[in-house]
Amino acid sequence: MSRTLTRRGALSAFAGLAALAARPGFARPLDEVSADGTLRVALYAENAPFSEMRDGKPVGIDVDVAHALAEALKLKLDLRLVDAGENVDGDFRLNLWKGDLAGSKLADLMLHVPNDKLLGIRNEQVFLVRPYFEQRLAFAWARDRMEGFSSFPDIEEHQIAVEGASASDLQILMAENGRYRNNLKHFRNFEEAAKAFLAGETAILAGTRPAIEAALFEAKAGPDRFPVVEIALGGLVKTNWELGGAVRSDSRDLGYAVGETLGAMTEDGRLKAICARYGVSYAAPKGF
Repeated sequence: MSRTLTRRGALSAFAGLAALAARPGFARPLDEVSADGTLRVALYAENAPFSEMRDGKPVGIDVDVAHALAEALKLKLDLRLVDAGENVDGDFRLNLWKGDLAGSKLADLMLHVPNDKLLGIRNEQVFLVRPYFEQRLAFAWARDRMEGFSSFPDIEEHQIAVEGASASDLQILMAENGRYRNNLKHFRNFEEAAKAFLAGETAILAGTRPAIEAALFEAKAGPDRFPVVEIALGGLVKTNWELGGAVRSDSRDLGYAVGETLGAMTEDGRLKAICARYGVSYAAPKGF
């Protein structure tokens, strides 16, 4: 969104940018990253199967992607897992272009951010890197408790385990004017919802497809017992969106290099292989 600045305002803005640039943690263009030899990547904590701490070590799809990117760019990886804020805009501000009050080093790259045009427009300080995964909402259902599940009316009286205040929760709440709200059994997070479903407390589990598939894979529970389905539903809730990366706007050359590598990883099957390690079906973004 364009805006008109007074000369004094423009000078103030320039001074602010100059001050940021002087900070040692300032996000860096590709040549500075290459000269330093280290790629700083921020991933979300508690975001299985993409990124989480397990036994004191970061693991997940995005962790493996970050390692592959650093290797392709011939750089060492400085990986940090960060807490998700109230919105992605705030996460960009804290991790990519402004930083925290402690003066922590900024990341050069964030992964697992929505590749959304409006998000990019309202965050002029960042540049969105090409997407590498399509996220989708889905359901798992128990064959021993349901005859089938191909549409929302099949829910009938069955309970649905779901993380509270998630996209899946909102999807079901809004389906058919709230018809299924009483079927919902809310949990603090997806992990608790999945455990309850696998323990037989509910007949249906709602969440993102990767999260569901990874939970079933870890529990060694296959589709013969718990099929995974995606059910199209019109309305305001998006049931699929593309995930990509983000760099600072003056680090576009780094963004292009990362994007080219992600594209190559999609085409040669490396991303599919990474997802398979966690029992997740790779869903390529549109255009691949």
